[in-house]
Amino acid sequence: MRRVRSTYRERFPRPDSYRGRSSAGERSVDGRRLRIMLGISWFLGVAIILRLLVLQIFNYDYYAALAAGTHSIYRDLFPERGSIMVRDRLGRETPVAANRELFLVYADPRKVTNPNGAAAHLARVLGVDEMALLARLDRPDDPYEPLAHGVSKETLAEIKKLSLAGIDAAPEQLRTYPEKDFGGHVLGFVGSDAEGRKGGRYGLEGFWQKELAGEAGSLRSERDAHGRLISVGTVEIATAKDGADLLLTVDRTVQFVACAKLRAAVARHGADGGTVVIAEPATGAIIAICSAPDYDPNSYAEVDDLQVYNNPAISYQYEPGSIFKSITMSIALEEGKVKPETTYTDTGEVRIPPDTIRNSDGKAYGVQTMTQVLDQSLNTGAVYAMRTVGARTFRKYVESFGFGEATGVELGNEVRGDTAALRKSGEIYAVTASFGQGIAVTPLQLVAAYGALANGGKLMKPYIVAEVRRSDGTKEVTSPRVLREVISPRTSKFIAGMLTSVVERGHGKRAGVPGYYVAGKTGTAQVPKPGGGYDPDVTIGSFAGFAPADDPKFVMLVKIDRPRDVIWAESTAAPLFGELAAFLLQYYEVPPER
Repeated sequence: MRRVRSTYRERFPRPDSYRGRSSAGERSVDGRRLRIMLGISWFLGVAIILRLLVLQIFNYDYYAALAAGTHSIYRDLFPERGSIMVRDRLGRETPVAANRELFLVYADPRKVTNPNGAAAHLARVLGVDEMALLARLDRPDDPYEPLAHGVSKETLAEIKKLSLAGIDAAPEQLRTYPEKDFGGHVLGFVGSDAEGRKGGRYGLEGFWQKELAGEAGSLRSERDAHGRLISVGTVEIATAKDGADLLLTVDRTVQFVACAKLRAAVARHGADGGTVVIAEPATGAIIAICSAPDYDPNSYAEVDDLQVYNNPAISYQYEPGSIFKSITMSIALEEGKVKPETTYTDTGEVRIPPDTIRNSDGKAYGVQTMTQVLDQSLNTGAVYAMRTVGARTFRKYVESFGFGEATGVELGNEVRGDTAALRKSGEIYAVTASFGQGIAVTPLQLVAAYGALANGGKLMKPYIVAEVRRSDGTKEVTSPRVLREVISPRTSKFIAGMLTSVVERGHGKRAGVPGYYVAGKTGTAQVPKPGGGYDPDVTIGSFAGFAPADDPKFVMLVKIDRPRDVIWAESTAAPLFGELAAFLLQYYEVPPER
């Protein structure tokens, strides 16, 4: 008999009660399965889309950085360095430190098919040694080799025309200083340290390094056991923050005129150097600040002496000489010990055994007023005024004027000056300091002190940064700051009148400007010798003053170091002061007073 193979359903029949619902139940189970599968597919689709969004949009910088060089787990995302700007009288802004986009040409030697040919072509375009390039290109296991920094767009275009496999480029910044004669002492420069780290050096670039540089970004990604990046692993990215821009108080036009005239004066007198500082008496804002010789920050590495990087206006101190007599006289006036018409008898010398103090010309002038003391720049008269208040009170006022402490200007490498001699026992130290010997000051300290004489007795804090403009759109505006009131407004008026007499009738005639009342004082300072005493053949000429005398628009110091043709400040510093004062009064459209 033929055997017939039975089916599963025939061998195991369902109960009758179940058979009637079989088709509907199967459809229900299949529907649930379909919905589950569709749900899973939809979920996976959404997940993939979200991941693509994260990869292509939110983490774009991260993967762009990885594409530029996958040889590191961490890769800084470099911020753009902030610019430094100046304004002119009309409010027009000009960058004096900015960034120029150049390129880094690099290779992925793994992809270079013909190292010898590539090296030959690149050496011709880049102007570098062919064998040095070949040594970098002929590394088949190396994923990244930098070939040249600072490549221009034009040169890069030539390289791209070569269509060399494995050769690519990435943008990089070069710090540039478009206004060549603006002043390297003020700006500083961006250089590299011994470990190759770039950063600001000296001047504004150094002092404001943190703000200008911004904050570098960083990225992190997980790696597998073999050290390979896991693209779907945990990603951490901190976006770079661009550096802040600085807007200076310096007036672009005034700076250029002051620096040009200073260079001409230094050359004319065969001097070792010189300094000009101009500020607003009412605010302390620096309008111009320059010294000669200076350097070009675009080629900072070409200097012969690293000392040239220091700003003489704040980094070097000197004995001020007779321009300090104005400070001494204002102290005696403030204490009520003298008036402009108070007299004394000048015998030509003052004996303080074993020392004898004489006038600079060795003459005796007889009965003289305090105004004439400044007109004729009499050392004995300055001693007389100091003695009326006493050495201790004199020292207190000298320190109150800001001498012996840094001004805090935002330029870095500022020295304090030296008034330590005034704390020594013995009257001789206060006596010599009364006419500017035995103490040391900086040009900026003198400008600040003369600003107090001009500004109703208020000593203002000097500053050079008007605004800090941050990359997030916020800005920090500097407000003028009164440090203290050193002398009264009444004394300020008295000393302004006496200093006007110096320019009208005294040694400061060549600092005058026709049609205006100019207040100021000459100072011919001797230079100490290393072994003690003073060099009889070396002087530093200075003139400090302000104009117009009754409502000053500016306060200024002019200093000429070691002139070779003439000795006295009335022939070196005073004429330059007069030139600059005439320009400033015209530039600011100050109407003539007479």
